[in-house]
Amino acid sequence: MDRAGHPDRRVLLVGGLAAATVTLAGCSPTSAASSATSAPPQPPPTTPAAAFTRLMEGNKRWVSGNLRHPDRDPDRRQFVAEKQEPFGAILSCIDSRVPPELLFDTGLGDLYVMRTGGEAIGPVVTGSVEYGPMTSGTPLIVVLGHQRCGAIEAAYNSIRDGKPLPGNLEAIAKALRPAYEQSVRAGGADPVDAMARAQVTLTAADLRSNQDLAPLVKKGALAVVGAYYSLDTGKVEVLAGAPA
Repeated sequence: MDRAGHPDRRVLLVGGLAAATVTLAGCSPTSAASSATSAPPQPPPTTPAAAFTRLMEGNKRWVSGNLRHPDRDPDRRQFVAEKQEPFGAILSCIDSRVPPELLFDTGLGDLYVMRTGGEAIGPVVTGSVEYGPMTSGTPLIVVLGHQRCGAIEAAYNSIRDGKPLPGNLEAIAKALRPAYEQSVRAGGADPVDAMARAQVTLTAADLRSNQDLAPLVKKGALAVVGAYYSLDTGKVEVLAGAPA
């Protein structure tokens, strides 16, 4: 055997493996995934109509599965670290199946999000919804109810049967009573779903006409939209207030 030839062969083998490793590293799944994680950033829309269009386009992508995943990478995290300019404020339910950032295909720094059981509101929640429009000119508020809402159903049964819910859950039922009363007056085959929709429209109307937000709505700087999310299809249906 020729021992003198072995080092050359080992050098060639090690060199070839190193080159292959570098090449593969450049095409690794991690690199490919990170480059496709987020779409290029877009400037935030500044009018109610443009903000509404941005949201609904995102929901169309959610329904179709053709997602862009905008504003979800480390560059975006750094960009918004010192300052945020959300173009929408969403008041939605706590339901784990209704995450606004996902179903509107938005990302970091795009939305203010408030979540309460059945979109129940009180002074602190209302103040949280008002924060964006009143401090930074956020042009859109969306009150988002949804299909098969457990909070709405629990409140409906509690009020109908005269059996208070335990603990602070009763505060949710009390906040939802106007929607219950409207659904009872309206009747229909599915009173719980009617109550969910009534809660959306009543809450959106209250926000639209409150003393602090009404002037912004009147001059066209703000729109308050009531909407309903289908768990079955992923689609957001507009119930009231869509900007022209």
